[in-house]
Amino acid sequence: MEIKKVLHSFIYAVDGIIYSVKTQRNMRIHYAVALLVLTMGFVVRLSKIELAVLFFTVSLVIAMELINTAIEATIDLITDKYHPLAKIAKNVAAGAVLVSSINAVAVGYVLFFDKFDKLTFTIITSIQEVPLYLYNSLVGILLLLIIVFKTFISDFKNLGLPSGQTTVAFAFVVAVLFLSENLFLTMCSIAIALMIAQNRMNNNRHSLIEVLLGAVLGILFGIIGFVVLL
Repeated sequence: MEIKKVLHSFIYAVDGIIYSVKTQRNMRIHYAVALLVLTMGFVVRLSKIELAVLFFTVSLVIAMELINTAIEATIDLITDKYHPLAKIAKNVAAGAVLVSSINAVAVGYVLFFDKFDKLTFTIITSIQEVPLYLYNSLVGILLLLIIVFKTFISDFKNLGLPSGQTTVAFAFVVAVLFLSENLFLTMCSIAIALMIAQNRMNNNRHSLIEVLLGAVLGILFGIIGFVVLL
């Protein structure tokens, strides 16, 4: 009997997680970023302690988002009218998510700084010798490819159009990563690119899939472009 209760509790918890992923756009973004960061952690061979800290940080952000979703659902259940206290409760819950996200960025910066700083040093010194006009040409080529790509897939209703602004933003992230000597600048460019992606979704101009497609295209184009320049 006790085992059944534990099993049911586990099933209910999983249902809650699935619900949050299906209904909350921010939760889907958190999971996508978490998957990317954890994959990077294994690629750069973080130590056991570093991986433990990374897992804890990622879990903290997701847990805060789950609590935020629960608080919003509870308030919506109690009242469907505007109330100052309801606004405060929702804002404070969102603030908790923001604090945990800022903490995650700080932890990621500390964990990955040495790994990427050493990895990109030799690439940076080679790329910085490339003339600036070649970079400008890359941007022009990228914009042209976005137009061509959107025109090509516009005939396929199920695919959707990639976000052009997100594509350019993440291509610049790659450029900052390769050209700068400071990982902090790269983290700032990633934050800006994510804000641009979020803005495209908030304005209902693009779906999450379309924004992710744009980000992938931008990153791939940036990497391939710099490899060609080298």
